[in-house]
Amino acid sequence: MKTIKKVLLLIFGWISLIIGVLGIVLPLIPTTPLLLLAAACFVRSSDRMYDWLLTNKYFGKYIRDYREHRGVPLRAKWVGVSVLWISILYSAIFVVPLMFVKILMFAVASYFTWFILNLNTIR
Repeated sequence: MKTIKKVLLLIFGWISLIIGVLGIVLPLIPTTPLLLLAAACFVRSSDRMYDWLLTNKYFGKYIRDYREHRGVPLRAKWVGVSVLWISILYSAIFVVPLMFVKILMFAVASYFTWFILNLNTIR
């Protein structure tokens, strides 16, 4: 039974990691929470994967910063909010024809902007 749990946690960890990596380039997919979820899954399933994730030169700093300071750097906030709004505005103006969907997109972007800006700022 423990082996099945470890395998499922390992699978969910990899899924979270992959979606989190996609979140680097796709707006509205939160990178840091998904990386934290991957770390939580790996710590319970694979010491090797957990150590790899924390020492990874691309992802490790995000996880360590959040674990130690419960926040994100100011630059990450600015980049995240900027990319979010640039992609939402582009999509709303040039891609999405339905007004309801545009309003929904702005509502979701507003929520994530609020969420990002309310995280602790690491200086």
